Amino acid sequence: MKTVRMKINPGSLAPGKVGRVDKKRVDSTSELDIASHKLIDEAEANMDAARFARRVRKRLGFSQAEFAERIHVSLDTIRNWEQGKRVPTGAAKALLQVLDKAPEAALAALH
Repeated sequence: MKTVRMKINPGSLAPGKVGRVDKKRVDSTSELDIASHKLIDEAEANMDAARFARRVRKRLGFSQAEFAERIHVSLDTIRNWEQGKRVPTGAAKALLQVLDKAPEAALAALH
């Protein structure tokens, strides 16, 4: 990810326009709206994890069954990860990150 640094001159901003918060919109947001947005955000995060798990597996050139066997998890687990039904956490998440960055070492250690 590229980092972009910007300098903002507060004197050049229009009065009352500091920041990007729409106070009317914030005030009109209900608890139900917040809960709905939270569910949407969680679903998007699950799909990001699913795409990551799928990308790691495909980059290694394994089918779901081969990948499950190589990392010692059930085929259902791999399918659930890739469909966004479950999210890898803890050791599984760390293993996927290692497989992404150092696949040869990770696979050798698992063999």
